[in-house]
Amino acid sequence: MQTQVKTWGNSQGIILAKEILKTAGITIGDKLDITVKKGSISLSKPFRHKTLEERIKESGVPLTLSGEMDFGEPVGREIW
Repeated sequence: MQTQVKTWGNSQGIILAKEILKTAGITIGDKLDITVKKGSISLSKPFRHKTLEERIKESGVPLTLSGEMDFGEPVGREIW
């Protein structure tokens, strides 16, 4: 796939197809790191640690008011 550099106000810009951004996991408003090497420009999402809230949400386990999470019955040799 190719794109073209165009004038955008007093700057230049390129347009990236929606599918390219979707495949790269980039959404509107994301901040990107730019790396420039001889003859190429690379864009990448910076690494960011997830917050505790994001990790809890992804786990799918509801957080109780006591701050404890129920992972079900013990499996193996856990001592309770």
